[in-house]
Amino acid sequence: MATNETKSVATLNRLLQGELSAVATYDLAIKHLKDESVSELGHNRECHSGRVQALTKRIRELGGVPEMNSGVWVEFTKLVERGASLISSDTVLAALEQGEDIGLKQYREDLEELDPTSRIMIDTDLRVAQDHTHDRLRDLQLARK
Repeated sequence: MATNETKSVATLNRLLQGELSAVATYDLAIKHLKDESVSELGHNRECHSGRVQALTKRIRELGGVPEMNSGVWVEFTKLVERGASLISSDTVLAALEQGEDIGLKQYREDLEELDPTSRIMIDTDLRVAQDHTHDRLRDLQLARK
């Protein structure tokens, strides 16, 4: 694998780990919440899952190995550790929004580390999709106020 491809694979794997974390975090949030926001969260989860598939495919196209380690977004993990029964829906949504903010930042900052084809994929598809999941979550929070 050429140096540029190696750099791209490393960057794409960082984005992939963020997306895997998002899916895992949304799974936890959906299990915790019992209200009308679950369907919107499910839609966001599916969008993140689609990005996992796209990133995995691109990493393989470049000859790399997708790193399929998932975690959960840090702020949500802290909330769960404090006790799930004490967490309000608003707090869950706020923690998810922080994760969405991190995802947006990653997609915007990591573009220069990518090969041209990956850069186009991120800029025209995945970052736009990340904008949508972020905005959907923000709108959900605003509607609840």
